[in-house]
Amino acid sequence: MRMGEFSRRTGVSQRLLRYYEEQGLLAPSRLPSGYREYSESDVATVRGIRMLLAAGLGTATIAELLPCLADDGNSLAPACSGMLPDLNRERERLDAAVADLLAAREALDDIIAATESTGVADEDACAAIGDAGRSRHD
Repeated sequence: MRMGEFSRRTGVSQRLLRYYEEQGLLAPSRLPSGYREYSESDVATVRGIRMLLAAGLGTATIAELLPCLADDGNSLAPACSGMLPDLNRERERLDAAVADLLAAREALDDIIAATESTGVADEDACAAIGDAGRSRHD
């Protein structure tokens, strides 16, 4: 199937499909005209890529792991030995990122609680700070 139909079937934009190809995640065949031709197995490959991206893995890691995974239609299953260290490394990286996010949320909660308990002493000063912060992000 050609790219337009493949994009509709997978729900992935054509731009993103080209990116996957650039990253070595997807390798459609080429017609003599130069058009990409995708197979049914490419649908499963894109499903696997999307699952691994949703799990927080980067495209470089996915490129390493994808050949060692089989798609059973609902999930990915290991298809070769030796990938456990890579998966554990990625899990540790995700655990660290989650810990960092939880610490940031806790710090924000502390600031919110301190602001609520002390009240706002100078509404004009707080409004000026808020306006300055918004102008930096505009």
